[in-house]
Amino acid sequence: MASEGSSGAAGRHRDIGRLRQAIIYLRGLAGRSPGIPTGAAALEAKARELMSDEAFAYVAGGAGSEATMAANRAAFDRHRLTPRVLRNAESRDLSVTLFGRTLPAPILVAPIGVLEMAHPDGDLAVARAASLLGVPMIFSSQASFPMERCAAAMHGSPHWFQLYWSKSDALVESLVHRAESCGCDAIVLTLDTTMLGWRPRDLDLGSLPFLEGRGIAQYTSDPVFRASLNEPLPDAAHTPRTAVTLSSILALIGGAGRYPGNTLSVLLSGESRRAIQRFIATYSRPSLEWSDLPRLRQMTKLPIVLKGILHEDDARRAIDAGMDGLIVSNHGGRQIDNSIAALDALPPIVRAVDGTCPILFDSGIRTGADVAVALSLGATAVCVGRPYVYGLAIAGASGVHDVLTNILAELDLTLGLLGCASIAELRSRS
Repeated sequence: MASEGSSGAAGRHRDIGRLRQAIIYLRGLAGRSPGIPTGAAALEAKARELMSDEAFAYVAGGAGSEATMAANRAAFDRHRLTPRVLRNAESRDLSVTLFGRTLPAPILVAPIGVLEMAHPDGDLAVARAASLLGVPMIFSSQASFPMERCAAAMHGSPHWFQLYWSKSDALVESLVHRAESCGCDAIVLTLDTTMLGWRPRDLDLGSLPFLEGRGIAQYTSDPVFRASLNEPLPDAAHTPRTAVTLSSILALIGGAGRYPGNTLSVLLSGESRRAIQRFIATYSRPSLEWSDLPRLRQMTKLPIVLKGILHEDDARRAIDAGMDGLIVSNHGGRQIDNSIAALDALPPIVRAVDGTCPILFDSGIRTGADVAVALSLGATAVCVGRPYVYGLAIAGASGVHDVLTNILAELDLTLGLLGCASIAELRSRS
C-alpha cells in the first residue's frame, strides 16, 4: 500500500515546530496576529462566535451531563510527561507506519459527520487541508459530500472510510466497495453508535440535521440506497407526523436542495423526502453482534479497524475475530454519559493486545501535547476531531490546515523537549 511520497514521509514535517513559531512571530512583526487561535480554549470560543446554535451544539455537545467529555479531559490532566535532558533531539522524526504505509506524522483526521454545519465546503475543505499536510482523512458515513469527491480532493493522499453498519447489508457492502474503488486504505467500523446517545444540547434545540437531509450524502449517492427509495418503509404507520409549518416547509425545500439533481424536480417527486425517511429507517443497527464481523471480512480485503473499543476483553476478541486494528474511543463523550475516559482505557488495551495490531486513539485530543500523552501510553497514532471542525468554521480549508499544523508543531516541540528524537522513542517509554 505504499503511496507516492511515502519514502519522503519521514522528513515531511521535520522541524515543523520551530518553523511554525518563526512564521507566526515574523507575521507578528508585521502587525498580523494568527487568524486561527493557537490555544484550544480560544479556538473553540472563536468558532462558537461564528457557528449557529444548532451547529455548535452538534459539534461541541456530548451525552447527558457531559460527564464523559469532562472525564476525557480530566484523564489528560492526570497524566504527566517526564522530560529527559541532554539527549540530542535536534533532529526529530514524526513518522509512523500504519498498514504498510509510512505517514509523516501520527495524526489522522477523525470522521465527523455533517461538516456542512460548520462550513459550506464541509468534507471537501477538510480533504484539501489534510492532503496538503499528508495527514490521512477518515471519511465519515455521515458526510456532506460523497466519498468519491473527497477522494478526488485529496489527490492521492491517504484516506480511510468510516462505516456505520446499517440495517441493510446490501447497502453496507455497496459502501465498502465504493471505499475500495476510491482508494481508501482501511475500513473503520464504528461500534458505539448503534443508536444515538441522549444529547441535551441537540434535544433542547429540537435539532437533528439528518431530518433536513444534511449529512446523508454517502447514502443519496449510493445506487443501492437509491434503489430502495420506493420500497415500503418498516413501521411507517407508527412514524410520528411532522406538523406543516413554515419551518418544516423550509426544511423540506432545503432537503431537496441537498439531494442530487434538479431541486424543483426532486421536491415535486418527493424523492428527497423519501430519502430522509429511508435513511432514518436504515441508519443504525442495534442488533449488531460479534458474529456479524466475518461477513464484513468477506466483503473486503482492506484492513478493518474497530472504533469504540474501551475494554481489554473486547480488544482481545477483536483480534481473535481477525480484525486488523483498534481505535480506543468513547466517541468524544457523545454517546454515553459517565463512561470511562478513553485515555484511562488505553493502557489496559495496549497491554492486552501486546503489539499484535496497531492501536489508535481518540476522544479528548486538543493539543500536540495531548497527542504526545496518548502516544506515550502506547497509542500508535491518534485521531483529531473537534479542533479541526472549529478551524473549519472559522476559515474553511485554511482554518483546518492551520489547526492541524499547530497540533503538529506543538507535538514536534514537545517531542524534542522530552528528549525524544522519534515517535518510536516516545512510545518506548510506555
